[in-house]
Amino acid sequence: MHNSSTYEFPYVKPERLRWSENVRKEIWNAETHEFLGRTAKSWGGILTFYVIFFSALAALFAICMKGMPLSMDDRRPKYLMDNGVIGSNPGLGFRPISENVKAGALIWYQAANESNYRHWTDQLDKFLEPYRIAQKLPGGGKNQQVCDFETSPAEGKVCAVDVKRFEPCTSEMGYGYNRSAPCIFIKLNKIYDWVPDYYDKSNLPKEMPADLKNHILATDPKELNQVWVSCRGESPADRENLGPIKYIPSQGFPGYYYPYRNVNGYLSPLIALHLARPHLNSLINIECRAWAKNIIYSNMLGHREGSVHFEVMID
Repeated sequence: MHNSSTYEFPYVKPERLRWSENVRKEIWNAETHEFLGRTAKSWGGILTFYVIFFSALAALFAICMKGMPLSMDDRRPKYLMDNGVIGSNPGLGFRPISENVKAGALIWYQAANESNYRHWTDQLDKFLEPYRIAQKLPGGGKNQQVCDFETSPAEGKVCAVDVKRFEPCTSEMGYGYNRSAPCIFIKLNKIYDWVPDYYDKSNLPKEMPADLKNHILATDPKELNQVWVSCRGESPADRENLGPIKYIPSQGFPGYYYPYRNVNGYLSPLIALHLARPHLNSLINIECRAWAKNIIYSNMLGHREGSVHFEVMID
């Protein structure tokens, strides 16, 4: 006689359900009261966790979006000069500039083909539009004033840039492109709160070009507070092909435009380089350099500072 405590029930093969019944049972199991494999208590725990988790994320995001603007100034960068990304050494920029990355810094056109050079003059029209139409500026340019070396801008005001002084580098005269005497506009890159350390007549650097030295020595002492600019061909052949350069309206950026403090209506001062008689059908490499005691110069390949390089070719 077998002991009932050790009796084993024979294995019973589970009932084989049809596919549709299996699917229905996976969705709702009436025997275990499970929906999609979980009981109501299990679903409640999961939903509660995710509600709390995403609520916390949303609250953290809202705090960040509300708190970050309170710690920032929409006009003044948080980190200035050497502590910022831009640093404290301004470089130079130029216009027009090719939209084709492969073309790099090359300005190449046919003087006799209006549809060809129009590409460049249209760019200059667009670039100079806020200079010509003050209403395009924030505040409509109402806070601009005429400045000179004896008149600095008043509090909350900025110095205007008079584009009428750029003749013949004007839209009406085609910026000289139709006469094979193109104009290229140079500007000093903006750095918040940067103030130039100016040269005077007694401490001009040895490496400064002789023509610029002579220009500074002949300048009225009241007008020495300028960031001077010199441009030349990079090689002897480039200098020969470049011909004479005229700086319009002057060879420096006047000091009354500095410091830049992101005031509405501020426009960077410009110098128009008028290439009067460049050689045709020749690639001319040009370098322009800014001169102030606190502008560091470097023309290393891929690491240019205090200067700008561009190329001109006229067919």
